[in-house]
Amino acid sequence: MSLLVCVLSLSAGLTAQRAEAQSDFFRRLGLGGGSKSASQAAVGALDDSQVITGLKEALAKGVQQAVTNLGRNDGFLRDLEVKIPLPDAVKKAERSLRFLGQDQLVDNFITTMNRAAEQATPQAAEVLASSIRQLSVADAQSILRGTNNAATQYFRRTSETNLYAKFLPIVQQATASAGVTSAYKQMAGQAGPVLSMLNRDNLDLDGYVTRKALDGLFLKMAQEEKRIRENPLARTTDVLKKVFGSVAH
Repeated sequence: MSLLVCVLSLSAGLTAQRAEAQSDFFRRLGLGGGSKSASQAAVGALDDSQVITGLKEALAKGVQQAVTNLGRNDGFLRDLEVKIPLPDAVKKAERSLRFLGQDQLVDNFITTMNRAAEQATPQAAEVLASSIRQLSVADAQSILRGTNNAATQYFRRTSETNLYAKFLPIVQQATASAGVTSAYKQMAGQAGPVLSMLNRDNLDLDGYVTRKALDGLFLKMAQEEKRIRENPLARTTDVLKKVFGSVAH
């Protein structure tokens, strides 16, 4: 969940296609197609409705950027912070598999798991948008005056269960189309004497990929939220300067 700081890249260099997608995303939130209302809110003293409007816009832009960055080819695979590793049960056999010359099988398995996460991630947008729409005055004030990951904690508290339910069938379909299960079976079939270590029957690959995908999403959100709270230069719009400048961290 690349949360708030993504306002930076969105305001700096959106393509026409991404700008159109952003407008659609904001319309689903009831925020209009851009920042007109938020800019108006930045004028004068902040009241509760202005705080909520500004915070919703920042959260929406952050969510969209996080989903865009992770929900694309190599979004997980090439980012070492979120790249999905082998499950612990398989790690026990990895060294033996590589010693037996099965590096490609292991690498293919890792790639297919990450591809599944990348395919599932765009589904997070609507679930997180729902959490943003439900943001209350109390929620907004708590987030603004909270810790550096207060918004991420809000998202995790209000959306993680729904996100898991939304992600899981997508991951199941993605793992099937990306060949995760077949890649795992092929790898296990080549494991030879270490086959028993792989524990094929008890390994829930879809659940594992889903949990890791969500962990990566929330990690990115927390990092960007912390950045915009701590770095005034990351507040690139009047409403962000007004809202986040009104509280000291």
